Parts: sequence; structure tokens; C-alpha cells
Amino acid sequence: MNGRVVALLLMTLVIYGSAAGCGKAASATLALGAMAPSFALAGADGKTHSLTDYSSSSVLVVVFTCNHCPAAQLYEQRIQRLHADYRTRGVAVVAINPDSVKTVGLRELAYSDVPDSLEGMATRAAYRHLDYPYLYDGNAQAAAAAFKVIALPQVFVFDAQRTLRYVGRIDDNVDAARVKSNDARAAVDALLAQQPVKVATTPVEGCAMNWLHAANKPSAEEAEDPGANVQLELIGPAQLESLRSNGTPRLMMVNFWATWCAPCIVEFPELQKIYRTYRSRGFEFVTVSVDSPDARPGVMKLLQEQRASSRNHLFDSDDSARLQDAFDRAMPAAVPFTLLLAPNGDVVHQQLGEAEFLPLRRAILANLPDDPKYPGLQAYWATN
Repeated sequence: MNGRVVALLLMTLVIYGSAAGCGKAASATLALGAMAPSFALAGADGKTHSLTDYSSSSVLVVVFTCNHCPAAQLYEQRIQRLHADYRTRGVAVVAINPDSVKTVGLRELAYSDVPDSLEGMATRAAYRHLDYPYLYDGNAQAAAAAFKVIALPQVFVFDAQRTLRYVGRIDDNVDAARVKSNDARAAVDALLAQQPVKVATTPVEGCAMNWLHAANKPSAEEAEDPGANVQLELIGPAQLESLRSNGTPRLMMVNFWATWCAPCIVEFPELQKIYRTYRSRGFEFVTVSVDSPDARPGVMKLLQEQRASSRNHLFDSDDSARLQDAFDRAMPAAVPFTLLLAPNGDVVHQQLGEAEFLPLRRAILANLPDDPKYPGLQAYWATN
């Protein structure tokens, strides 16, 4: 057997991420020398893209990636630069997302602003100014199965005859500042120069593939959510003043709402979902009902219906103006009002009226502490 093929079959898959789990496993992927599998997939640009669309390119780079994986996020701009640097040299770069809302649960979205849907891909591409083809394979994962994808991101580089000449990682470090070996670029350069690829296989580093035939993670997570144990406590001036200063080591979202406020009721389920998405990263959510204390049964009923596992409070008197001033004299009287408090009490984001969830999610991601496994991730979300 060809030595490169043997090396490929023994390729080590390194899986990053608290959601995907960490560990190592030997996995086989598409073998060197194989022909590029055919595909026809919808793109984030609203068009259908197929393998034959790139027949005029002397080199084809196919990158399997996704929205939710933090490693994939940190490689987005490197894929973009690869596309930009080689597009006039006869190289086509195509990204394919094989994940979907059916395979990625809330825990795995703890690093993402959007789900792994075609709509989410279009939103991410626009937000991060990505103009390479970004295709959706989440409906059937036929392309991922044909390529035998083992992790995201994973790169496949094909020559002019669409023979696989390189498979593995984009480069050797998820931290862009510490990259020493630009493996995918080296493979492309070799093929453009009509030279053999010196290092044809490398370990794949990223998040594990979530296959459709596996258990339904979103449904399982919903079933095990502890929201049934809903608590509601009265809150007075002293506690509101303490809440405003935060004083915890965690980023805190505070939402002021009322049962008589229609926009409050509309946004409440999504705010709870946001909390369930990011709480594994030390994120805290506190709801404060500005209803009078005698409205407690109605407040509790709504909280229970929404499985509100957040920390929930109700004003302890009818003097809402005094209580709002105790929290912050600059606080608007209207609800809903949502704000993010840093551990030192700084307001890092706030919204008056029904929440705009995408900016809110991005503000949360930009202010959660950097994960040691993904250096630069906080900066990724703090800039556009």
C-alpha cells in the first residue's frame, strides 16, 4: 500500500471544544488519489453550486467548516485570505457546512451568534464579509459522507484532474499568531508549480462532525433542561443596588419586564434560550418583573410556562419609580429593558424595547472571557 495512504488512514483527529468533547481518535477520510466527489448544494449567496461549476480551475480547495465551532470561526478569515490570494491564479476555494439545526444542540452554540442553517450561514457570511462560496450540506450530509469528513474545518485540495493531493488542516495552529506551517497553502503552491505536494496529509484539528444518524441533541437537551424548578423572589432597593454593581465574576444579563407588557412577553422565550445557550460559559441571566407584588401568581405562571431557569425577581412594592432608581437613576421607566453587566458593573450593552437578538448575542460573545483553547475568540467577536 502507498505510504501516503497508510499515513492518511492513521490520521489523528484532534477534537477541540467543550461542547464537542475533547479527545483523540483514529479516523479514515477520503484517500489520496481519489477523485473529487460530485456535489450540488445551495449556497449562502442564494445560488446552487456544483462540482462542475469549478471545472476551469486548475486547483480546487474544498473546506468543510461550520458556523458554531470556535475553531472554524477563527479560520474564517484565513479561508477568506486563501480565496482572495489565489482567485486570480486559477484556484477555486469552496466551503461546505455539513452541520444543521438537527445535529447541533444549544451547548454547542455557546460560541456562536447563529445556528448551522442556510439562513445562519448567509447572516454570518454578510457579517464577516466572506465572499467565497459557502454551501449547505446539512439536509442530507451527502457531500460530507462522500468526502468522509472527520472534523471541521477540514481541507481537501484537488489538482486539475480533480485528484486528491492534500487532505488535513489549514495550518498548524488555531492561534493565527503562532502559525508556523501553512500546510494548505503549501499544497496549493506545489500544485500550481506542477510539483508534488511534500506533506500530503496532516492531522485535522477542530470540532467533530455531528451526523444526522446520531441522537437528536436539541430535543435531548430540551428534555433535560432544569427549567421546571422555577424560583421567584421579591427584590427591594438594597438588592437592586447590589444587582446593578454585579459583583460576580460572570457576565450578567438583566431584563426588566412585566406581564402587562406585550413586547416583554414576545421576547421572553428567546431571552431564556439565549441564557440556556451561553450559561455553560459562566453567563448569568436575571429577570426582574416590575409588576406589583400582588401580581405574583401571574408572574410565576409565565415563568413556569417558559421554564425560566434564570434567576427571577419581582418588585417588592408598588413604588416602581423608587425601585428603578435604586437600580440606576439613569434607567428608563419603560420596559422591556435589557442590559449586559460586566463583572465590575460596567454596562457593556443595553437595549430599550423589544430586544434585537443578533446584536445581543454578539455583545455577549464579545464580553465573555477568552477560552484558553481558542485565543483571539473574544477579539473575533469584538470586531467586524
